[in-house]
Amino acid sequence: MAARFLWLLPALAIGAGIASWLVMTGPSPERVSREEIAVAVRVIPAQAEPMAPVAAGYGFSRPARNWSAVAAVRGTVIETHPDFAEGRFIPAGETVLRIDPGEYELALAEARADLAALQAEAEQLAAEAVNLGSVLRIERDRLALAEQDLDRIRRLFAQGAATQARLDEQERATLSFRRTVQELENTLALIPVQQERLQAQISRGETRIARGQRDLDHTVLVAPFDMRVAEAQVEAFQFVNAGQTLLRGEGTERAEIVAQLPVEPFRRVIGAVLGETGLAPLSQMHRADTAAIGVEARLVGSDSAWPARIEQVQTGLDARTRTVQVVVSVADPYDFAEGGMPLVKNMYLEVTLTGPAAAPVIALPEAAVHGGRVLIMGADDRLELREVALAYRQGGWAVLRDGVAAGERVVLDDLVPAIAGTLLRVADGEASGGAGGGAGGGAAP
Repeated sequence: MAARFLWLLPALAIGAGIASWLVMTGPSPERVSREEIAVAVRVIPAQAEPMAPVAAGYGFSRPARNWSAVAAVRGTVIETHPDFAEGRFIPAGETVLRIDPGEYELALAEARADLAALQAEAEQLAAEAVNLGSVLRIERDRLALAEQDLDRIRRLFAQGAATQARLDEQERATLSFRRTVQELENTLALIPVQQERLQAQISRGETRIARGQRDLDHTVLVAPFDMRVAEAQVEAFQFVNAGQTLLRGEGTERAEIVAQLPVEPFRRVIGAVLGETGLAPLSQMHRADTAAIGVEARLVGSDSAWPARIEQVQTGLDARTRTVQVVVSVADPYDFAEGGMPLVKNMYLEVTLTGPAAAPVIALPEAAVHGGRVLIMGADDRLELREVALAYRQGGWAVLRDGVAAGERVVLDDLVPAIAGTLLRVADGEASGGAGGGAGGGAAP
């Protein structure tokens, strides 16, 4: 088999000779010197500017005041407000519905009649006391005369000028007068007790009248504040019992949102209000002037927003989310501009708290910080890898505690690989703007 390829050997030898001749007679390769190519990057100068701390959280809206109207009396609903329907508005002071007052008007008239009878009886008793007093004075005078006659007859009897029968007769007459005077005195002594009993009955009658008047007043249901009917549970000509719920209303003058805010951003806002740097203790919240905090409530997924104010900070943290629960209020939630929308119950809102601007800080776009390190374009346009200490993040910005000085050029691009000493150049058309211009806004992540 090897003999088959022997005829190829002369051709291979000729090819190898030609190749050797070309290598020996050809020109030698030229040495090419390569220049270092600068990498185009986007840069931004670090600037120290005041930054307003921001804390953002979410919560559901609710009316600041609710009214659950319960019937205090029973009866038939004979009249309802024209806007007595779910979703309609009823101003404060207007009658929402009326219950048939007939039964309570009769009870009130009966109570007044009973009181009038008791008052007449009291007047009669007072007149009897005056009359008995007059009679008693007369009987006492008669008793005095009878006792004088008795003394005279006793002297005559002792002298023998009067008989025993005459003396006995006078003694019986005197005893009769004494009995009459005693009976009158006893009757007069009982009159104050009778007057007290009548006064107690009069007081009870006045109480019945007050109760009857109250029941009569409860037949008219009046809106205690401007409200929107959330649930109407009765209709006209329906019989209702005492204790039955008639309607549920929601106040329209103010709405509330219980926003759950992260602890650290909220403490940072409180610290700015108190004039402190860093995180303020939650125990110092009561010292903060919440009027200095800007509050905005924005409907999630919409451009609708409302100015708000802080009403209270609830005690303790939410057990599930470990967040601070801040109650903010929105005035006139139904007074919205054309094209807007009212702030109604159970809307899901983002609440943003903005404190006063604190001391100047260096803030960089979050994209410029790579795992605790930033890329710096040095004075010689060479890449420097700089370790930085991050204070916090807010609204797409990373606030540095240290590591970058004001005026240094920070590379925004993520270079792969990032090798210290790499020659850099500013990308064509790249404008080097300040980092602090947009650092004050945005919500905390």
